[in-house]
Amino acid sequence: MSQVAATPIAFVHAMVLAYEKYGRDPRPALRRAQITPALLRRPDGRITAAQMETISGIAMQELDDEALGWFSRRLPWGSYGMLCRASLSSPTLGVALKRWCRHHRLLTDDITHTLTVRDEVAELALVEARDLGSMREFCLVTSLRFVLGYACWAIDSRIPLLETAFAFTPPPHADVYPLLFAPGPVHFDAGWTGYRFDARYLTLPMRRDERALRTMLQRALPLTVLKYRRDRLLTQRVREHLRRGALSATSLADALHLSVRTVHRVLRDEGTSLQILKDEVRRERAIELLSRTEKPVKQVAQAVGFRSEKSFTRAFRGWTGQSPSEYRTAPRITT
Repeated sequence: MSQVAATPIAFVHAMVLAYEKYGRDPRPALRRAQITPALLRRPDGRITAAQMETISGIAMQELDDEALGWFSRRLPWGSYGMLCRASLSSPTLGVALKRWCRHHRLLTDDITHTLTVRDEVAELALVEARDLGSMREFCLVTSLRFVLGYACWAIDSRIPLLETAFAFTPPPHADVYPLLFAPGPVHFDAGWTGYRFDARYLTLPMRRDERALRTMLQRALPLTVLKYRRDRLLTQRVREHLRRGALSATSLADALHLSVRTVHRVLRDEGTSLQILKDEVRRERAIELLSRTEKPVKQVAQAVGFRSEKSFTRAFRGWTGQSPSEYRTAPRITT
Protein backbone atom coordinates (compact mmCIF):
# COMPACT_ATOMS: atom_id res chain seq x y z
CA MET A 1 0.00 0.00 0.00
CA SER A 2 2.98 2.33 0.42
CA GLN A 3 3.58 2.20 -3.35
CA VAL A 4 0.06 2.85 -4.57
CA ALA A 5 -2.62 5.39 -3.75
CA ALA A 6 -5.07 3.19 -1.86
CA THR A 7 -5.96 5.18 1.28
CA PRO A 8 -9.35 6.91 0.86
CA ILE A 9 -9.39 10.70 0.80
CA ALA A 10 -12.29 10.42 3.26
CA PHE A 11 -9.74 9.69 6.01
CA VAL A 12 -8.00 12.98 5.19
CA HIS A 13 -11.35 14.78 5.37
CA ALA A 14 -11.71 13.43 8.91
CA MET A 15 -8.35 14.97 9.84
CA VAL A 16 -9.39 18.29 8.31
CA LEU A 17 -12.42 18.17 10.60
CA ALA A 18 -10.04 17.70 13.55
CA TYR A 19 -8.16 20.84 12.53
CA GLU A 20 -11.48 22.71 12.35
CA LYS A 21 -12.48 21.37 15.78
CA TYR A 22 -9.34 22.86 17.32
CA GLY A 23 -9.45 26.07 15.27
CA ARG A 24 -6.28 25.32 13.30
CA ASP A 25 -5.46 25.67 9.59
CA PRO A 26 -4.85 22.28 7.92
CA ARG A 27 -3.40 23.70 4.69
CA PRO A 28 0.30 23.70 5.71
CA ALA A 29 0.04 20.05 6.79
CA LEU A 30 -1.75 19.12 3.57
CA ARG A 31 0.96 20.81 1.50
CA ARG A 32 3.71 18.94 3.37
CA ALA A 33 1.88 15.68 2.62
CA GLN A 34 1.50 16.77 -1.04
CA ILE A 35 -2.29 16.55 -0.86
CA THR A 36 -3.62 19.14 -3.26
CA PRO A 37 -6.95 20.98 -2.96
CA ALA A 38 -8.04 19.30 -6.22
CA LEU A 39 -7.35 15.84 -4.77
CA LEU A 40 -9.15 16.76 -1.57
CA ARG A 41 -12.26 17.65 -3.59
CA ARG A 42 -12.38 14.33 -5.44
CA PRO A 43 -14.91 11.96 -3.83
CA ASP A 44 -12.95 9.00 -5.15
CA GLY A 45 -9.54 10.45 -4.29
CA ARG A 46 -6.82 8.22 -2.83
CA ILE A 47 -3.44 8.90 -1.24
CA THR A 48 -0.45 6.66 -0.59
CA ALA A 49 0.40 5.18 2.79
CA ALA A 50 3.45 7.48 2.90
CA GLN A 51 1.20 10.52 2.48
CA MET A 52 -1.12 9.17 5.15
CA GLU A 53 1.77 8.71 7.53
CA THR A 54 2.96 12.24 6.90
CA ILE A 55 -0.38 13.99 7.34
CA SER A 56 -1.31 11.88 10.39
CA GLY A 57 2.00 12.46 12.14
CA ILE A 58 1.87 16.20 11.53
CA ALA A 59 -1.75 16.46 12.66
CA MET A 60 -1.24 14.46 15.86
CA GLN A 61 1.66 16.66 16.92
CA GLU A 62 0.22 20.00 15.81
CA LEU A 63 -3.14 19.30 17.46
CA ASP A 64 -1.53 17.43 20.39
CA ASP A 65 -4.20 14.78 19.96
CA GLU A 66 -3.32 11.25 18.88
CA ALA A 67 -7.05 10.55 18.55
CA LEU A 68 -7.32 13.33 15.94
CA GLY A 69 -10.47 14.83 17.40
CA TRP A 70 -12.49 11.62 17.69
CA PHE A 71 -13.10 11.75 21.41
CA SER A 72 -14.58 14.17 23.91
CA ARG A 73 -11.09 15.00 25.15
CA ARG A 74 -7.61 15.08 23.63
CA LEU A 75 -5.24 12.13 23.84
CA PRO A 76 -1.94 14.04 24.16
CA TRP A 77 1.10 13.09 22.11
CA GLY A 78 2.54 9.88 23.59
CA SER A 79 -0.76 8.40 24.79
CA TYR A 80 -0.67 5.35 22.52
CA GLY A 81 3.01 4.88 23.26
CA MET A 82 2.04 4.64 26.91
CA LEU A 83 -0.53 1.95 26.05
CA CYS A 84 2.10 -0.02 24.15
CA ARG A 85 4.59 0.27 27.00
CA ALA A 86 2.04 -0.80 29.61
CA SER A 87 1.40 -4.01 27.67
CA LEU A 88 4.97 -4.77 26.63
CA SER A 89 5.97 -6.74 29.74
CA SER A 90 3.09 -9.20 29.31
CA PRO A 91 4.09 -12.87 29.02
CA THR A 92 1.71 -13.52 26.11
CA LEU A 93 -0.26 -11.58 23.53
CA GLY A 94 -3.51 -12.49 25.31
CA VAL A 95 -2.38 -10.79 28.52
CA ALA A 96 -1.07 -7.82 26.54
CA LEU A 97 -4.40 -7.26 24.76
CA LYS A 98 -6.35 -7.55 28.00
CA ARG A 99 -4.11 -4.88 29.49
CA TRP A 100 -4.59 -2.75 26.37
CA CYS A 101 -8.37 -2.96 26.70
CA ARG A 102 -8.24 -2.07 30.38
CA HIS A 103 -5.74 0.79 30.07
CA HIS A 104 -7.48 2.36 27.07
CA ARG A 105 -10.40 3.12 29.38
CA LEU A 106 -8.07 5.35 31.39
CA LEU A 107 -7.63 7.53 28.30
CA THR A 108 -11.26 7.71 27.19
CA ASP A 109 -14.56 5.96 27.70
CA ASP A 110 -16.00 7.19 24.39
CA ILE A 111 -15.16 3.77 22.97
CA THR A 112 -14.17 0.62 24.83
CA HIS A 113 -12.20 -2.39 23.63
CA THR A 114 -13.28 -5.87 24.68
CA LEU A 115 -11.44 -9.16 24.16
CA THR A 116 -13.38 -12.42 24.39
CA VAL A 117 -12.60 -16.02 23.46
CA ARG A 118 -15.22 -18.58 22.43
CA ASP A 119 -14.75 -21.94 20.70
CA GLU A 120 -11.04 -21.24 20.04
CA VAL A 121 -11.87 -17.95 18.30
CA ALA A 122 -10.73 -14.62 19.75
CA GLU A 123 -12.84 -11.52 19.21
CA LEU A 124 -11.65 -7.95 19.67
CA ALA A 125 -14.66 -5.63 19.58
CA LEU A 126 -15.21 -1.89 19.92
CA VAL A 127 -18.22 -0.55 21.78
CA GLU A 128 -19.26 3.05 21.14
CA ALA A 129 -20.43 4.94 24.22
CA ARG A 130 -21.27 8.15 22.38
CA ASP A 131 -22.07 9.40 18.89
CA LEU A 132 -18.75 9.84 17.08
CA GLY A 133 -20.42 11.81 14.30
CA SER A 134 -18.60 12.40 11.01
CA MET A 135 -15.36 11.02 12.47
CA ARG A 136 -16.89 7.65 13.28
CA GLU A 137 -15.54 5.62 10.39
CA PHE A 138 -11.99 6.95 10.65
CA CYS A 139 -12.00 6.43 14.41
CA LEU A 140 -13.20 2.83 14.31
CA VAL A 141 -11.02 1.78 11.38
CA THR A 142 -7.87 3.36 12.82
CA SER A 143 -8.50 2.05 16.33
CA LEU A 144 -8.91 -1.52 15.08
CA ARG A 145 -5.92 -1.31 12.74
CA PHE A 146 -3.64 0.12 15.42
CA VAL A 147 -4.41 -2.68 17.88
CA LEU A 148 -3.90 -5.27 15.15
CA GLY A 149 -0.66 -3.67 14.01
CA TYR A 150 0.66 -3.52 17.57
CA ALA A 151 -0.30 -7.14 18.19
CA CYS A 152 1.48 -8.34 15.02
CA TRP A 153 4.55 -6.30 15.89
CA ALA A 154 4.59 -7.52 19.50
CA ILE A 155 4.70 -11.23 18.57
CA ASP A 156 6.54 -10.66 15.27
CA SER A 157 3.88 -12.56 13.38
CA ARG A 158 1.11 -12.03 10.91
CA ILE A 159 -2.34 -12.52 12.46
CA PRO A 160 -4.78 -13.47 9.69
CA LEU A 161 -8.29 -12.32 10.46
CA LEU A 162 -11.18 -14.75 10.18
CA GLU A 163 -13.70 -11.95 9.70
CA THR A 164 -14.18 -8.24 10.35
CA ALA A 165 -17.43 -6.42 11.01
CA PHE A 166 -18.57 -2.79 11.12
CA ALA A 167 -21.85 -1.46 12.43
CA PHE A 168 -22.07 1.17 9.67
CA THR A 169 -23.16 0.94 6.04
CA PRO A 170 -20.56 0.28 3.32
CA PRO A 171 -18.75 3.54 2.44
CA PRO A 172 -18.03 4.46 -1.20
CA HIS A 173 -14.45 3.28 -0.69
CA ALA A 174 -15.41 -0.11 0.76
CA ASP A 175 -12.99 -1.79 -1.65
CA VAL A 176 -10.05 -0.73 0.52
CA TYR A 177 -11.27 -2.66 3.56
CA PRO A 178 -10.08 -6.10 2.38
CA LEU A 179 -6.59 -4.58 2.14
CA LEU A 180 -6.73 -3.38 5.73
CA PHE A 181 -8.47 -6.38 7.28
CA ALA A 182 -7.23 -9.53 5.58
CA PRO A 183 -7.83 -12.26 4.64
CA GLY A 184 -11.32 -13.00 6.00
CA PRO A 185 -14.49 -11.31 4.75
CA VAL A 186 -15.51 -7.81 5.83
CA HIS A 187 -19.15 -7.29 6.82
CA PHE A 188 -20.99 -3.97 6.95
CA ASP A 189 -24.32 -3.14 8.61
CA ALA A 190 -23.33 -5.66 11.28
CA GLY A 191 -24.54 -5.68 14.84
CA TRP A 192 -21.01 -5.13 16.14
CA THR A 193 -17.63 -3.65 15.23
CA GLY A 194 -14.43 -5.66 15.49
CA TYR A 195 -12.63 -8.70 14.17
CA ARG A 196 -12.11 -12.36 14.97
CA PHE A 197 -8.97 -14.47 14.71
CA ASP A 198 -7.56 -17.81 15.83
CA ALA A 199 -7.32 -17.70 19.63
CA ARG A 200 -4.02 -19.59 19.57
CA TYR A 201 -2.28 -16.35 18.65
CA LEU A 202 -3.11 -15.15 22.15
CA THR A 203 -0.82 -17.82 23.59
CA LEU A 204 2.24 -16.66 21.65
CA PRO A 205 4.94 -14.93 23.72
CA MET A 206 5.77 -11.26 23.35
CA ARG A 207 8.99 -10.89 21.34
CA ARG A 208 9.79 -7.18 21.72
CA ASP A 209 11.64 -5.20 24.37
CA GLU A 210 11.86 -1.56 25.44
CA ARG A 211 14.56 -0.78 22.92
CA ALA A 212 12.47 -2.20 20.07
CA LEU A 213 9.47 -0.24 21.34
CA ARG A 214 11.37 3.06 21.25
CA THR A 215 12.40 2.36 17.67
CA MET A 216 8.88 1.37 16.66
CA LEU A 217 7.31 4.46 18.21
CA GLN A 218 9.44 6.69 16.02
CA ARG A 219 7.36 5.41 13.11
CA ALA A 220 4.33 3.72 14.66
CA LEU A 221 1.82 4.73 12.01
CA PRO A 222 3.07 2.26 9.36
CA LEU A 223 1.84 -0.51 11.67
CA THR A 224 -1.65 0.28 10.44
CA VAL A 225 -0.78 -0.78 6.89
CA LEU A 226 2.09 -3.25 7.30
CA LYS A 227 1.50 -6.79 6.10
CA TYR A 228 3.63 -9.20 8.10
CA ARG A 229 4.97 -12.08 5.99
CA ARG A 230 5.83 -14.30 8.95
CA ASP A 231 2.99 -16.28 10.48
CA ARG A 232 4.17 -18.09 13.59
CA LEU A 233 1.09 -20.29 13.68
CA LEU A 234 0.93 -21.16 10.00
CA THR A 235 3.00 -24.34 10.29
CA GLN A 236 0.72 -25.63 13.04
CA ARG A 237 -2.41 -24.71 11.09
CA VAL A 238 -1.08 -26.42 7.96
CA ARG A 239 -0.45 -29.61 9.93
CA GLU A 240 -4.01 -29.57 11.26
CA HIS A 241 -5.54 -29.14 7.80
CA LEU A 242 -3.28 -31.88 6.43
CA ARG A 243 -4.51 -34.21 9.19
CA ARG A 244 -8.07 -33.43 8.12
CA GLY A 245 -7.31 -34.52 4.58
CA ALA A 246 -6.48 -31.26 2.77
CA LEU A 247 -3.43 -32.76 1.03
CA SER A 248 -3.27 -30.70 -2.16
CA ALA A 249 -1.68 -27.26 -2.13
CA THR A 250 -4.85 -25.76 -3.63
CA SER A 251 -7.26 -27.24 -1.09
CA LEU A 252 -4.91 -26.26 1.72
CA ALA A 253 -4.57 -22.68 0.48
CA ASP A 254 -8.37 -22.39 0.16
CA ALA A 255 -8.83 -23.63 3.73
CA LEU A 256 -6.32 -21.04 5.00
CA HIS A 257 -7.73 -18.19 2.85
CA LEU A 258 -4.31 -17.73 1.26
CA SER A 259 -2.83 -18.14 -2.20
CA VAL A 260 -0.79 -21.25 -2.96
CA ARG A 261 2.22 -19.04 -3.55
CA THR A 262 1.82 -17.38 -0.15
CA VAL A 263 1.58 -20.73 1.63
CA HIS A 264 4.83 -21.92 0.06
CA ARG A 265 6.60 -18.62 0.75
CA VAL A 266 5.57 -18.35 4.41
CA LEU A 267 6.46 -21.98 5.12
CA ARG A 268 9.85 -21.37 3.55
CA ASP A 269 10.31 -18.34 5.82
CA GLU A 270 9.54 -20.64 8.76
CA GLY A 271 12.26 -23.06 7.65
CA THR A 272 9.99 -25.84 6.37
CA SER A 273 7.98 -26.79 3.29
CA LEU A 274 4.62 -28.26 2.40
CA GLN A 275 6.24 -31.54 1.37
CA ILE A 276 8.07 -31.83 4.69
CA LEU A 277 4.85 -31.24 6.62
CA LYS A 278 2.95 -33.71 4.41
CA ASP A 279 5.57 -36.36 5.13
CA GLU A 280 5.37 -35.63 8.88
CA VAL A 281 1.60 -36.00 8.91
CA ARG A 282 1.66 -39.13 6.74
CA ARG A 283 4.32 -40.66 8.96
CA GLU A 284 2.34 -39.93 12.15
CA ARG A 285 -0.84 -41.38 10.64
CA ALA A 286 0.90 -44.45 9.23
CA ILE A 287 2.54 -45.24 12.56
CA GLU A 288 -0.80 -44.82 14.32
CA LEU A 289 -2.59 -47.20 11.93
CA LEU A 290 0.19 -49.78 11.99
CA SER A 291 0.37 -49.69 15.78
CA ARG A 292 -3.31 -49.57 16.69
CA THR A 293 -5.09 -51.43 13.89
CA GLU A 294 -4.70 -54.62 11.94
CA LYS A 295 -5.36 -53.00 8.56
CA PRO A 296 -3.33 -54.55 5.73
CA VAL A 297 -0.33 -52.48 4.67
CA LYS A 298 -2.02 -51.73 1.33
CA GLN A 299 -5.01 -50.15 3.11
CA VAL A 300 -2.70 -48.18 5.40
CA ALA A 301 -0.87 -46.89 2.33
CA GLN A 302 -4.13 -45.71 0.76
CA ALA A 303 -5.31 -44.16 4.02
CA VAL A 304 -2.25 -41.93 4.24
CA GLY A 305 -2.37 -40.86 0.59
CA PHE A 306 -0.12 -43.28 -1.29
CA ARG A 307 -1.31 -44.79 -4.56
CA SER A 308 0.72 -47.97 -4.21
CA GLU A 309 1.98 -50.16 -1.40
CA LYS A 310 5.45 -50.15 -2.96
CA SER A 311 5.86 -46.35 -2.86
CA PHE A 312 4.47 -46.28 0.69
CA THR A 313 6.95 -48.96 1.83
CA ARG A 314 9.83 -47.03 0.27
CA ALA A 315 8.76 -43.80 2.00
CA PHE A 316 8.13 -45.49 5.34
CA ARG A 317 11.58 -47.08 5.29
CA GLY A 318 13.05 -43.63 4.70
CA TRP A 319 11.13 -42.26 7.70
CA THR A 320 11.82 -45.06 10.19
CA GLY A 321 14.56 -47.30 8.79
CA GLN A 322 12.07 -50.18 8.70
CA SER A 323 9.43 -51.47 6.32
CA PRO A 324 5.79 -51.21 7.51
CA SER A 325 5.70 -54.95 8.19
CA GLU A 326 8.97 -54.84 10.15
CA TYR A 327 7.76 -51.87 12.16
CA ARG A 328 4.48 -53.62 12.99
CA THR A 329 6.17 -56.80 14.24
CA ALA A 330 9.09 -55.13 16.06
CA PRO A 331 8.90 -55.33 19.88
CA ARG A 332 7.80 -52.14 21.64
CA ILE A 333 9.20 -50.75 24.87
CA THR A 334 6.32 -49.90 27.18
CA THR A 335 6.45 -47.73 30.26
